[in-house]
Amino acid sequence: MTKHITGRAAMKLAAAALLAGAAVSGAAGAKPAGHGAMKPAAAIADSHRPEANRKMDEGRKPQAILAFSAFRPGDVVADWGAGGGYYSELIADVVGPKGLVYAINSPAFYKPEVWEPLLKAHPNVKPLLAPADAQQLAPNSVDAIFAHLEYHDLYFISEKFKHPKLNVPAVIANWFAAVKPGGQVIVVDHVALPGDPRENTNKYHRIDPDQVRHDMTAAGFVEAGESDVLRRSDDPHNVIVFDPSVRGKTDRFALKFRKPG
Repeated sequence: MTKHITGRAAMKLAAAALLAGAAVSGAAGAKPAGHGAMKPAAAIADSHRPEANRKMDEGRKPQAILAFSAFRPGDVVADWGAGGGYYSELIADVVGPKGLVYAINSPAFYKPEVWEPLLKAHPNVKPLLAPADAQQLAPNSVDAIFAHLEYHDLYFISEKFKHPKLNVPAVIANWFAAVKPGGQVIVVDHVALPGDPRENTNKYHRIDPDQVRHDMTAAGFVEAGESDVLRRSDDPHNVIVFDPSVRGKTDRFALKFRKPG
């Protein structure tokens, strides 16, 4: 069942559910009985994936990103800012029926016509909906956090999109508390030039990878890997990512951080 969370008190209920572990139940259209965890290539080839997502595969290179992320069967993964669930369903196949994916979104990004078929096909995906300033995870509740093209939004401020100014160190401190010892955080985002992170986000929807490194290591994480599979030399970095000249073709970084333990 989708958890529609509208305030901080309700988010605590969601956190309690994370602590307890949500039950995985069957659903019409779900994977056949006996379906186990998949390798990344098999997850990408899964017939349940919508065509709209398949069209993004060339630019997003999910097989390489999933291999870099190294999720394991049975893992509990928080897909932070899951959007339309592009990676939620892929990770769900990789962690398999004994794993869980918590798809964390602001309510505005939950579109029933997109999510209901995905949830039927992937009963181990559990949406958690809350305003940006109420999104929190319970301590030691996940093996990994995956933030795909979302980290920069920690610095985003917009009345139009009801996205308040966030306390970024507090958000990352919550991530550190939520990830189990030895667990990891994967961040994939659009590269920005060095500069004020809020200005880069509000103007271009980008983030300097060194800003991410600074934030994560300050919270106690240790950098554990980097992939250049999405790097591009033809992106000027000072163009908004929605501009047709760069959309789907931005220079992107992929960083992995680990919680000691």
